[in-house]
Amino acid sequence: MDWELVFTIRDALKRPLFAEAEVIGGKSGLNRSIRWVHVLESASFESLIHGEEMILTTGIGIGVDVPSSLAFMENLIYKNAACLCIEIGSYFSSVPRELVELADKHDFPLIIFTRTVRFVDITMDLHSLIINRHHRMLQELESISREFHRLTLTSQGAIKVLQLLSKSTRTQIVYMQLQGKPLFFPALSPEDQAPLLRFFATFGEEVEGSQPDAAPYTREYGNKTMMIKPVGALDQTWAYLMMVCTHKPQEFDCLLLDSASLSIAQELLRTRYMEERKLFSENLWVDELINGRIEDDKRLKSLIGPDFNVMNEFPYRVCLIEIENPRDVKWNSSENDWESITFHLSLILRSIFEKYSLRPLITLKNNRLTVIALDIQSKLPGKPRLQQALDSLQHIRSDEKLKDLQLIIGVGKPHTGLKHAYAGYQEAVQALSLYPCYQKSLLFYEELGVFQLLLSLNDGITLQAFIRSYLGPLIDHDQTKGSELMLTLRVYLDHDGSKQIAARNLFIVRQSLYYRLDKITELLGEDFMLPENRISIQVALRAYQLLYPEKFALPSSRSLQI
Repeated sequence: MDWELVFTIRDALKRPLFAEAEVIGGKSGLNRSIRWVHVLESASFESLIHGEEMILTTGIGIGVDVPSSLAFMENLIYKNAACLCIEIGSYFSSVPRELVELADKHDFPLIIFTRTVRFVDITMDLHSLIINRHHRMLQELESISREFHRLTLTSQGAIKVLQLLSKSTRTQIVYMQLQGKPLFFPALSPEDQAPLLRFFATFGEEVEGSQPDAAPYTREYGNKTMMIKPVGALDQTWAYLMMVCTHKPQEFDCLLLDSASLSIAQELLRTRYMEERKLFSENLWVDELINGRIEDDKRLKSLIGPDFNVMNEFPYRVCLIEIENPRDVKWNSSENDWESITFHLSLILRSIFEKYSLRPLITLKNNRLTVIALDIQSKLPGKPRLQQALDSLQHIRSDEKLKDLQLIIGVGKPHTGLKHAYAGYQEAVQALSLYPCYQKSLLFYEELGVFQLLLSLNDGITLQAFIRSYLGPLIDHDQTKGSELMLTLRVYLDHDGSKQIAARNLFIVRQSLYYRLDKITELLGEDFMLPENRISIQVALRAYQLLYPEKFALPSSRSLQI
């Protein structure tokens, strides 16, 4: 660039209209930038000043006494005005010494015109320069942004973008990759890198978890200003750009930092899409594995390749993710749309899982994604991190493609040794099948309780016979009378026999609950609450819930019944 981005007071003093102007105070502040020129003849201007304005005044309406003049100037300094220009004449015959001292104290330029100057000429002259400079800045910004985009389509595009960013802003750029070594543009010696890396290690904690579309974070560091911008997409951050400014960062610097981060994010996203397509095709063997068609380690090793020994030692859980659409969109109306959505989901899933130190092996069949989540940080507890990852996946709302999807997830127990993935898959299937019973969109196999046993007994005869032997009279009564004794008994026992909680959850008054409990006692016998009978009845209730989950739907909102 052959032009300066910032229009300063020093630049303004070179204009012909300032030929006879004199700086009488705050000479150390001549490099202050001027964003606009404002004529001000009132002491009350709180809503008129936004910062970096050159203030022109004759003094009319301000007050010529020293306290009034000092208060006026102090308010300008507080509002971050660029400078104060006073016309010496009818209202200011001379500038009080106190004003000069205040200007020097705050490096706030105080300029006087010893001859009458048309303020309108000054505003027109300086405004045209400022607007022209701003227009040239936008042209330059557009040109560099286009070049950023072009560079990302070439080999090592991100590196070329970073080199151009450093050259265009005349700053030191540090590219902090979440996976990979930091890069410096221009290059620095290890001794010069160390303080910047220490600063980022401290400041990085503040920006961790920030979204890629967030504004740059700014901090002072000695005599430098540091700006950090997250780089990423799909609500995931993949790297950070740190700009080290020896000058006060200007709008141009911030806009170029944003543009560079966006260009790099687009290149990273394209790369991840290509990698995901490759992984999607390579993981076809995952389908064979979870269906029990691979039981030999040698065959598995031949399919996976050199990574087999490492992968085979990681503990893992199998996650079964069922994709639903609450708005009843007909996904089969466009096969390409469905493929695009599932592929996009797998890309986001991989990004989220990697964030929580989980390596996903993914396969898709119909509307179900199966994920073998390898825990590559196995020394630490795995379930909380997996649960966080799955929770994040379920609550993607900012992504336009996925915002309407509802995900229901079943998760198997931890396993080691990939050939056992079939068992983990069966557990995930069972957990997913109990969504109608639990109405929980994320269910771990170990949370199933007695359902683990009941699922294995569900042959169509055994459970039905067991249920009839303990709950037959209640089932018949509900069917013939339209009562809700089965639901009442389940809620009553689930809350340890608390009548108050049972009545509240059933939306009935206590008298109605007492009547129902008396009827249950009459049908099941006085001893139905004895420990042995109660255990059997509770198991039978769970078995009935497994077969007929809709029968145990609690009332959500209805009038209190008598």
